[in-house]
Amino acid sequence: MIITIDGPAGVGKSTVARAIARRLGAVFLDTGAMYRAVTLAAVERGIAPADTEKVRGLFEVCRFEFRPEAEQMRVCIDGQDKTAEIRDPKITEQVKYIASAGPLREKLVQMQRDFAAGCERIVTEGRDQGTVAFPNAAVKFFLTADPRQRAMRRHLELTAAGKTISLEEVLRQQQVRDASDENREVGPLKPAPDSIPIDTTTLTVDQVVNRMEQIARKIIDGR
Repeated sequence: MIITIDGPAGVGKSTVARAIARRLGAVFLDTGAMYRAVTLAAVERGIAPADTEKVRGLFEVCRFEFRPEAEQMRVCIDGQDKTAEIRDPKITEQVKYIASAGPLREKLVQMQRDFAAGCERIVTEGRDQGTVAFPNAAVKFFLTADPRQRAMRRHLELTAAGKTISLEEVLRQQQVRDASDENREVGPLKPAPDSIPIDTTTLTVDQVVNRMEQIARKIIDGR
């Protein structure tokens, strides 16, 4: 049983995905953490994330581990916990190079499918979960929100995590990433034809989660 949640950065995908997973007794798959992990591995080894061939070689020499833990996914690279390091804004800004490279995206989609294969029920979020990674998912959602509202949410997250960055810089990075996500040739950000759209701009987290849970349970019960 797979439930996908797609949408741009800052719409609350990770937050509601964790909550939905908890309510439905499912495992949460944070696909963004996978892309960040590969980006971090490249940066730490002096490899430019835009150098697709060299980055692809990391899949042969690095051991990436993703383990569900409570309401997050713990990330380890070669046995070292990198769960916190992958959230650095400098890493976030370079994820687009990994995400837009077809050969690398194929590797990551396979990693996502392998992860899901070991779970009875999963909630996964990202950009192309309902269109590419899991096109046959039982339930698909596509979240949207006002761009500035999205940037404000991300800014609050980073500030709470002790990161110093201005709201305007967060908004700038978000605009760059949106353009990259929407215009890449492989796995572009777009709603699946059978996805259910939800605008989270004026909704609280609980309101979004309640609506999604109601829809998900109705579809699941009807299968």
